Amino acid sequence: MNSQTPFFKSLLTLPNLLTSFRFVAAPGLLGFAWLGHQQAFMVLLALVFLSDVLDGLAARLTGQVTEFGATLDSFADLLTYMTIAICSYWLWPELVMRELVYVALIVGSCLAPPVAGMIKFGLLTSYHTWLVKLAAASVGVSLFILILGGPVWPLRMAAIVSLCASLEELAITALLSDPKSNVRSLWDVLRQLRQ
Repeated sequence: MNSQTPFFKSLLTLPNLLTSFRFVAAPGLLGFAWLGHQQAFMVLLALVFLSDVLDGLAARLTGQVTEFGATLDSFADLLTYMTIAICSYWLWPELVMRELVYVALIVGSCLAPPVAGMIKFGLLTSYHTWLVKLAAASVGVSLFILILGGPVWPLRMAAIVSLCASLEELAITALLSDPKSNVRSLWDVLRQLRQ
């Protein structure tokens, strides 16, 4: 029992707890959306996005960047974006159907890299490239802008950024012989392969 304590203690870090919040929040988001509670959904979604920003920051600041944390974050990201897609359809079906091409592009961009990683490596990849971070931020911001009555073009731009991020991750998966976590960019992978 004592030999397992350090292992479990190493999993219960601040970054991992912040990431785990997204797993706990997903049923809440679904519940609020199903019941039509738009404001509660938006508040919880803002907290979800905040936890996504803070978990990586906390990991870097505390020196607790781990493979487990990166993988947990990837699972949480995938769950979050699929939950957002479902909830958005329940809450704003007309909007989703009107922008279906862009919504499908974002969802497809979230799904394609993990599927490719599962096919090639048998596990979920967790690259967390700069372009993926930009895509996540742009999707989050554009969603709030759109829902609060703003223009639709930020969501469309976010879809294009998401597509570019997905293509970069697919290229990284194609180039790597073994999975790696926390890859900054395709350029870094190409540079390492040349060396």
